[in-house]
Amino acid sequence: MVAACLSFAGMLFHGFIGGKIYISNVNDSDMEALTKSLSIVSWHVFTIFLFISALTLIYIAYNPEFAIAAYPVIGINLLGSLLFIFLGLGRHRALLRMPGAFLMGITALLAWLGI
Repeated sequence: MVAACLSFAGMLFHGFIGGKIYISNVNDSDMEALTKSLSIVSWHVFTIFLFISALTLIYIAYNPEFAIAAYPVIGINLLGSLLFIFLGLGRHRALLRMPGAFLMGITALLAWLGI
């Protein structure tokens, strides 16, 4: 249940607080219109991912016979965390200062421990 709460809190922060900042920065940039649109869609898809992860983990907490459904959530959070780390160690250092790797890694670990 802790992993679900972490994912839900991440969704709230990412979708509302971070989204407002991010969308403002994207709209004020000199990127092409299509690039702006795709960037904003990607931002919101990640917010939706956090929400669906939270809902899935909450469902599993109350219905443990469906624990197998946690494995895709664990896998995508683990891979997302590794993506943040590997890109951050490369030419995208800013990613290492963002909470994505930690949020996704801890969510994967707590979900795995919970099942």
